[in-house]
Amino acid sequence: MKMALSSTLSRLNLIPRPWLPYTVTTLRALKLKPHKPQLLRPMWAPLTLSSFSVSAQIHRPQDDNLIVLGIETSCDDTAAAVVKSSGEILSQVVSSQADLLVRYGGVAPKMAEEAHSQVIDQVVQEALNQANLSEADLSAVAVTIGPGLSLCLRVGVQKARKTAGSFNLPIIGVHHMEAHALVARLMERELQFPFMALLISGGHNLLILAQGLGQYIQLGTSIDDAIGEAYDKTAKWLGLDMRRSGGPAIEELAREGDAESIKFSIPMKQHKDCNFSYAGLKTQVRLAIESRNINAEIPISCASSQDRRSRADIAASFQRVAVLHLEERCERAIEWALKIEPSIKHLVVSGGVASNQYVRARLDQVVKKNSLQLVCPPPSLCTDNGVMVAWTGIEHFRVGRFDPPPPAVESEDFVYDLRPRWPLGEEYAEGRSEARSLRKARIHPSLTSIIQASLQQQH
Repeated sequence: MKMALSSTLSRLNLIPRPWLPYTVTTLRALKLKPHKPQLLRPMWAPLTLSSFSVSAQIHRPQDDNLIVLGIETSCDDTAAAVVKSSGEILSQVVSSQADLLVRYGGVAPKMAEEAHSQVIDQVVQEALNQANLSEADLSAVAVTIGPGLSLCLRVGVQKARKTAGSFNLPIIGVHHMEAHALVARLMERELQFPFMALLISGGHNLLILAQGLGQYIQLGTSIDDAIGEAYDKTAKWLGLDMRRSGGPAIEELAREGDAESIKFSIPMKQHKDCNFSYAGLKTQVRLAIESRNINAEIPISCASSQDRRSRADIAASFQRVAVLHLEERCERAIEWALKIEPSIKHLVVSGGVASNQYVRARLDQVVKKNSLQLVCPPPSLCTDNGVMVAWTGIEHFRVGRFDPPPPAVESEDFVYDLRPRWPLGEEYAEGRSEARSLRKARIHPSLTSIIQASLQQQH
């Protein structure tokens, strides 16, 4: 029996900034200009190098007239957006799997894949409809190919390749974490390389130095659980409403609590690096909840006033220590980054957890102390979305990094290039940690190393 999934389309009509020419209703037919791109190693079919012989047939419009469809299905949201290279967001559509998250207490890959499959066509069509465009008006299709859940990534990649193949469009494989970092450049045109980025979400904690497009140094990463996972588990154990994820629920409850009431230990104080660990803090929280006999089966809305106070104290104490860990790591990473690139002026904070106002306020103090500026995309662009994928596609497309159109009909045995574990940058020497888990073995070379190898081949 096929399960009925409740996926809601939320139409996010972003108001364009003054520098964005808002001409959705007056888009002209694009005059295409022949362009011979400098192509990277193919992102899609590494064994079919001969496919690049068709690159001369690819046409690219003037830079300011690029229109790219972005598709994102790396985890639990199905998202699509249409963005112009001028910076204008023509549409943004997200189908949430919030009901599934509540039902399964987290992301269930097989259920998430089915949910993506049921709504992907509708989400992409809605993005095109909102933009008043058809596929024939697009310059290219960008899609997340990793990191993420393989089953979920596959749905987006199949849709992107089908669309690109049917309309003879170039295709751009996008790194999910790079997209989180680069969307800040869409919103802040003054944000130039080099800059630092802290990317924080349910699946990732990552501190990077962005030296250029596709050129990243990894200063620190998660050695076990990411901060978003810790927020979600804590919210679940406290009996909070999970329909909008654990982060907002914890932040709201924490305002009622005493953040100094429980002395949780700050993770990894003995490790003088920039890596993150939240598994131990999760254990501390679980023990504190058990010692106070808090029953997660009783929703917070039904808790007694004393029980609610206990839960609020735990939420506030957890949030204080979880974010202190971020602050400590950022302080050290800024010190390292300024040694490498003294001209850095900005720290970008993006990813789902960057929507948290407490997190933003604390990190703002850290960057001001170091004479930097904090750049946070608006909340709708911090969580997973199609805009960040489309914009990252535009950035790479401009410098010729894309693949030629796939065939209109794909063979049934075609192997998709999915990269569930895919590092963004090369590790900074001082940042290597003995605490790193051995199970985090690389599946793919980092995006940075692929691009560097390609540039060396061209020279």
